[in-house]
Amino acid sequence: MEKETKRELPEAFVEKMKKLLGSDAESFFKSYDAERKFGLRVNPLKQKSGEMPEEGEPLGDYLKGLARVPWAEEGFYYEADMRPGRHPFHEAGAYYIQEPSAMSVAEALSPKPGEQILDLCAAPGGKSTHLAGKMGGHGLLVCNEIHPARAKILSQNIERLGVENAVVTNMDPFRLAPEFPEFFDGIVVDAPCSGEGMFRKDENARNEWSPDHVKQCAGLQDGILDCAAAMLKGGGRIVYSTCTFSPEENEQSIARFLERHPEFSVVQPELAKYFSAGHPEWADGNEELKKTVRIWPHLADGEGHFLALLVKGERSWDAVERTENNSKKGGGKNGRAKEDAALTEAVAAFRAFEKENLKDMEHLENGKKFLMFGENLYLVPEVMPGLMGLKVLRPGLHLGSAKKDRFEPSHALALALKKSDVRQSVEVGSEDLALRYLRGETLRAEDLEEPNIPAKGWVLVTTGGMSLGFAKAAGGMLKNHYPKGLRIQGG
Repeated sequence: MEKETKRELPEAFVEKMKKLLGSDAESFFKSYDAERKFGLRVNPLKQKSGEMPEEGEPLGDYLKGLARVPWAEEGFYYEADMRPGRHPFHEAGAYYIQEPSAMSVAEALSPKPGEQILDLCAAPGGKSTHLAGKMGGHGLLVCNEIHPARAKILSQNIERLGVENAVVTNMDPFRLAPEFPEFFDGIVVDAPCSGEGMFRKDENARNEWSPDHVKQCAGLQDGILDCAAAMLKGGGRIVYSTCTFSPEENEQSIARFLERHPEFSVVQPELAKYFSAGHPEWADGNEELKKTVRIWPHLADGEGHFLALLVKGERSWDAVERTENNSKKGGGKNGRAKEDAALTEAVAAFRAFEKENLKDMEHLENGKKFLMFGENLYLVPEVMPGLMGLKVLRPGLHLGSAKKDRFEPSHALALALKKSDVRQSVEVGSEDLALRYLRGETLRAEDLEEPNIPAKGWVLVTTGGMSLGFAKAAGGMLKNHYPKGLRIQGG
């Protein structure tokens, strides 16, 4: 069987899958000779009123003719030669390039605006930004990643997609859990796994696989799930997911969890109708495991995936009290006085900037509070507990920083704004012109399709009506304020 497959698979994996799948094994292995499916997910935070783009609108026309991902409201399939990662719409955060099966996870959790949601193993940010789009900027989204380099990429993707209600942390789950006792309404645990579902697209996953690695991952997953259980409110839900086929990391992982946590039950998500059921016979025989979801590459247009929707029982009032105590953490009296003075000064500078450059920003500030983090001003969801004890990369929406005589807005603020939020904007409609802006070039009136550069002041640069970044108008030119570290190199 393995000799008929173009992609070399580990011998022990092949034998294991033959035993698990029996007569279905042949179809399963043949899927490795097929080209994988490519997917992107539209970001509703960048669309008018959070609606999907229509034909006649720039993004709608760009996506015209693409097949939809059945289980993901904003998901589309695309062909490899389309290369959407190179289009300016990508830098505008119009969409996130995401493997189609992975879109099932946030759909299964189905967060609501105003909820408190945690993505516990969040990098690089596909599931976090999907959750954020469903929350519409309301409530709290904590995006955590244990590895510092990956946490930085996660933070960058949160910024690119204009997410305004997310706090990005870089914590070990075992250290994060005590800070949020029974706090969250919903938690995604996209657990570190042996990656068998990625063998078709990732050679490294194939090379690193071993039976011992499967066992190590299963043990790690148990601990991470226990941390998630401790942070979940009564009545809350966890979506546990992996991109592997191993029962040790899937059905058996859920069976072990239910044994340790009898207050949880398995609920079949609505999207289960698109996929296959879990296999109780691969675990302890608990028929509840049929409510888990298996995504097989030979049966669905996506890579291998597993997910389970778990719901918790009652919440303890002791946990409520401990969460409230955590939220009151702060520095000493003298430290707080200095922080308060700096915050007052920064907010005043922002208010002056807002009056001159922005329109009614009540929707941006609703449910949030101002916070100084270093020398920078942020908007943070009000329900977020104090930051002491947490390693935080991004404590909310970065507004900018107060300088000696002015407020310097951030790129994150630009990406969170819509054209209707600002007093001055300029559209760089053509792909060529948008790329010139992304390379850091100064733009002149004669460069624009609509040469209406304001006389002076901050200008939001848009493409397809979606924000790309800021520029400063002066002398009939737009001085480019696209961050140097993000600029596109070459032609």
